[in-house]
Amino acid sequence: MLLFRNARLIDGTSKTAAPGTDVLIEGGTIREVSGKPIKSRAAQTIDLRGKTLMPGLIDCHVHVVATMANLARNAAMPTSFQALKSVEVMSGMLMRGFTTVRDASGADFGLKMAVDEGLFRAPRLFISGKSLSQTGGHGDLRGRFDDRDFCLCHARVGLLARVADGVDAVRKAAREEIKGGADFIKIMASGGVASPTDPIDFLGYSRDEIEAIVEECANSKTYVAAHAYTAEAIARAVECGVRTIEHGNLVDAATAKLMARKGAFAVPTLVTYDALANEGAALGLPPESVAKIENVRGAGLRSLEIFRKAGVKMAFGSDLLGEMHRHQSTEFAIRARVLPAHEVIASATSVAAELLRMEGKLGAIAPGAFADLLVVDGDPLKDIGVLTGQGEHLLAIMKGGAFVKNALA
Repeated sequence: MLLFRNARLIDGTSKTAAPGTDVLIEGGTIREVSGKPIKSRAAQTIDLRGKTLMPGLIDCHVHVVATMANLARNAAMPTSFQALKSVEVMSGMLMRGFTTVRDASGADFGLKMAVDEGLFRAPRLFISGKSLSQTGGHGDLRGRFDDRDFCLCHARVGLLARVADGVDAVRKAAREEIKGGADFIKIMASGGVASPTDPIDFLGYSRDEIEAIVEECANSKTYVAAHAYTAEAIARAVECGVRTIEHGNLVDAATAKLMARKGAFAVPTLVTYDALANEGAALGLPPESVAKIENVRGAGLRSLEIFRKAGVKMAFGSDLLGEMHRHQSTEFAIRARVLPAHEVIASATSVAAELLRMEGKLGAIAPGAFADLLVVDGDPLKDIGVLTGQGEHLLAIMKGGAFVKNALA
């Protein structure tokens, strides 16, 4: 047992911190939280002396196997190489304080098993398997003159998506990904930056195809996430039953209100556009992708304001590729330009946990929650910058009751 005494508690839901809080941990979970001293003879006691204690962070849009900016090249690399490179990516995320991540296409169940068995230090991992794309959509990495069949028969772990066309085919693809261990299914509902032949304002799957995928997920007690930028693409997806909208930069007020009415989440990923604009070309992003970045980059902050005004719940996402993963925590600083710090923190704790359907277990400091905790040198409610960088301001990182970093001494 471990007792944190005299913590300045940020719980991921409140606008203010609770000073003088004790937190008792038993095994991998939190047993007791109190504003009064907790008495326990059996527990090791650590006096935090007023330092900030907060839940471990959750990033709801990562690609742990995207170790290169050029996704076509990434897909061609040997599976063993990409799997081992993903260990480095996930370890970096954990040391930035992200104790849970939601992989929005690419990671397979084998990686999840390895994380669960503790084969290496990594965040808790929720996966979509390979995302689903129509021919010529955001998941189709074949160039304009590449007419080879898109086949999964020799698929490698670095391939983030699969192509399926037609209602019967998308049903089968969704069923196969769920059978393979996917926690949710991601689809391509609009054009994207990293793919070669689909302008941003292209629509993705037909309504019939989206509704078929949504039905398959509902049958399996899970949900659909949709890559979508434009208001038109977002509205179609939400009307068809999609639960989370990834990116959403070009949303408008009417569409945001529709999302709020339907209870759909937004997962903005603003940091990736800054990183791609500044470093993408040098790291191998194809020219046709570089040309599309500004179409969505400039609208990012405005989308946060639109979502907030409409009452859409926003979870934290980063969506970085290759060497740009190191910018993950900069998303906090970008969002803080237009959102209050407590809402930005909530996006990576309580709101993200709700998106994952893990309320009370993740992103929380409460009895019964997993003991995924951070001790922060500073006050993120006053200076969100203490959550940025590579974890320099994190004195301790705990996952499941075990320290993965402890500089409290």
